Amino acid sequence: MLRALARVDLGAIERNCARLAATVAPARLCAVVKADGYGHGAVPAALAAQAGGAAWLAVAAAGEAAELRAAGIEGPVLVMGALSPEELTVAVAARADVVAWREAFVAALPADVGVHVKLDTGMGRLGTRDPAEATRVTEAAGARLAGLMTHFATADVDDQSFVDAQLAAFRPWIARHPGVPVHAANSAAALRRPDARFDMVRCGIAVYGMDPYHRDPADHGLEPALELTSYLAEVKRCEPGQSAGYGRRFVAERATWLGTIPIGYGDGVRRALTNNAEVLVGGRRVPLVGTVSMDNITVDLGDDPPPRGAEAVLIGARGGERILAEDLAARLSTINYEITCGITARVPRGSDAPR
Repeated sequence: MLRALARVDLGAIERNCARLAATVAPARLCAVVKADGYGHGAVPAALAAQAGGAAWLAVAAAGEAAELRAAGIEGPVLVMGALSPEELTVAVAARADVVAWREAFVAALPADVGVHVKLDTGMGRLGTRDPAEATRVTEAAGARLAGLMTHFATADVDDQSFVDAQLAAFRPWIARHPGVPVHAANSAAALRRPDARFDMVRCGIAVYGMDPYHRDPADHGLEPALELTSYLAEVKRCEPGQSAGYGRRFVAERATWLGTIPIGYGDGVRRALTNNAEVLVGGRRVPLVGTVSMDNITVDLGDDPPPRGAEAVLIGARGGERILAEDLAARLSTINYEITCGITARVPRGSDAPR
């Protein structure tokens, strides 16, 4: 029995990619496996994504591309982030394509490195806002030019007017470069905007079965791939007036049983979930009570406690109950991305074979 385990269903990743690839066809699917595959494990997630039909893989950092190649993963890989000279050397050694928006950067590239030129149409981060400058970069890339790209800022919200504005800024520029592969859509745009799919889509969150619109992945036929589990390490009686956790932020108003689960913010269970979450213990939903500490949380088990050793599910489903990453994100006023990416290296990842 492990104190904590993030179990990843690789079959779910494969099926999610197959669904996404079918949805966006004839555009190709690029599976984004940055940030250790959004906390799921980059290498196994990449292999499952390829098995599901992903034609490309994308990462943010050069070291992430090197990790994929060291694991024997072949196929096109795109490094989407900014690269220092030292990092560029790593990306080139990993046979990765890179993103460019400055002529000087392109001039420093070896002749065999694929270049994807980025026009900033509204995200306001990487890329040039000037279509003329972007065109000069494409000309500098010459035969190395492998793609034209942008990135949407609001594809996940109901008001799509800014996406429309970004597309309006993007289309005239790509029209100047016919025949060059074009990609713009993230998961949210890939699912809801056929007009933004172009030649390829870059899906991240949906690959892992999470909802890009921060509601319910089942709405889009997506299967959550990760569950986070622990167990009841202790069960003890708690009388009225007795407390649990630092700061006595839970004081019992009635006699009950408390369970201690050996997982905490050192594992990625955010302290802001103090008195603000639920856990499935023995298949039953119970409230998290008291302060989340580095290594432990406590739950109110009520009058009929499960035995020590009972399974505790922090993310996942048992029977008719489920706790989604989206549920925790809503309680924390954040997004599902941060929930799985925040599971720390102290938690081992266990991969279930595709089924």
